[in-house]
Amino acid sequence: MTSADSPLAAAPGDSEYLANVRHELRTPMHHIIGYSEVLMEEAEDHGQSRYVPDLKKIHLAGEHLLGLINDLLNPSQIEAAQRGMDAEAFWRRTRHELRTPLNQIIGYSEMLQEEMAEGEVAHLLPDLETIHSAARHLADLINDLLTPARMAAGVWEHRPEAPHRPLSESGREDANAVLQPQAKRPEAEHGLLLVVDDNKINRDMLTRRLERQGYTIRAVENGRQALRIAAEQKFDLILLDVMMPEMDGYQTLARLKADPRFRDIPVIMISALDEIESIVRCIEMGAEDYLPKPFDPVLLRARIGASLEKKRLRDQEQAYLQQIAAEKKRADDLLHVILPDTVVDELKATNRVKPRRYENVAVMFCDIVDFTIYCDQRPPEQVVAYLQELVETFEALAARYGLEKIKTVGDAFMTTAGLLKPIESPVLSCVKCGLEMIAAAPRLSAGWKVRAGIHWGTVIAGVVGHRHYLFDVWGDTVNTAARVEGLGVPDRVNISGEAWKQVSGLCRGVSRGFVRVKGKGEMEMFLVEGLTT
Repeated sequence: MTSADSPLAAAPGDSEYLANVRHELRTPMHHIIGYSEVLMEEAEDHGQSRYVPDLKKIHLAGEHLLGLINDLLNPSQIEAAQRGMDAEAFWRRTRHELRTPLNQIIGYSEMLQEEMAEGEVAHLLPDLETIHSAARHLADLINDLLTPARMAAGVWEHRPEAPHRPLSESGREDANAVLQPQAKRPEAEHGLLLVVDDNKINRDMLTRRLERQGYTIRAVENGRQALRIAAEQKFDLILLDVMMPEMDGYQTLARLKADPRFRDIPVIMISALDEIESIVRCIEMGAEDYLPKPFDPVLLRARIGASLEKKRLRDQEQAYLQQIAAEKKRADDLLHVILPDTVVDELKATNRVKPRRYENVAVMFCDIVDFTIYCDQRPPEQVVAYLQELVETFEALAARYGLEKIKTVGDAFMTTAGLLKPIESPVLSCVKCGLEMIAAAPRLSAGWKVRAGIHWGTVIAGVVGHRHYLFDVWGDTVNTAARVEGLGVPDRVNISGEAWKQVSGLCRGVSRGFVRVKGKGEMEMFLVEGLTT
């Protein structure tokens, strides 16, 4: 394609058209450069040198922008750049290069307006507002004029002048009419924000503006640094530029949203790229919002505030969910303390526990000798503490031998073997556990003596209560086991004749003969002396 046929060039007479465009863009540039020079001189004359560094940044950015306008809109430069590039890509790149220094001018002029409105330099505000108005007008011109359609048409239309503020009675522009909404410093916000931009001045402008709003700012110059620092600190929000070397904003955003550590951090894209494709791409990748440069400071604050509020609500929701999960776990843990594991599983699955009859179950009671007399002679705090120590010891022994603790009744510890889980020899397991309980009790703080009683047979088990669940066992086997224990001997395991039949070849013991048992008549009982092996 020849240069005459290229859509990058204007129609016939394109040199004249480009000259008109350059002239239109230079007019506000002269305002920016000229007024920034005047302001630097006046600030020095009135002892306000603290404003000079930022005014100098405006002036340097203006000169840089003027040079870019002269270079980029030169017909020979366009002719050379068009090779291998379509019109849309060329003018997109051109607009992006012009917006970078323009964003700096707008940003610093807005910050200086806020600072001067709070000080004793109101006389400097009109010229500063002229700079700001000129820069905004220039941004509009760049967006309007430097498009493939405009350049291809090559028809020049008169452009409106930059907007001006109303004049005061003295003939000088009235700064208060424009600055009144910004005169009051905004209330401090809270949050740690990360600014990611490869341009040092952009980072400085954005950092200073956000710090004035009360945010804590960390700033880095590329995506790799952003990922590294995000792994070291927990940020509330990230402001991310698109066009950066090494790792651009798209790549950085993709990495942030793919990493579970950073996925929930809201990201606002801030870029001179204002094409709808870029905006849609970032939003689809997970960005919270997208602001084109130059951005409106009020809009920026509103977008950041909205994003942080959404994050706060998400964090609050997550905290509530974690709290609910913790409370559920606590309830489950308490339920497991009250009920056996298999019973808890059935209760959670069906919201009830079906009562059942269980065969071949060994029931053991272990009781403290003379506990009532002991309680009458000791303070309650000591009694309960010592009883807690004993019960914890018995619980550990029961678990060691595969027994299920049913409950404590006063000073009696009740447990079963072969009820909810199969066990090879339920009675033998109870005997072994009972012997260890008898041996362990005197070694504890209270030095108590205990006695154990064991019976074997059929029981019924189930859960009673609703507000306070209780898993319990009932039946003649349970009652008999309690009486066998009550008729026992201190420091010995007393066992019924029915239970003894289950372990007679495995244990050493002596018969106590037939003992009268309430409700049962005469029953043979045995005292276990030890194990045969």
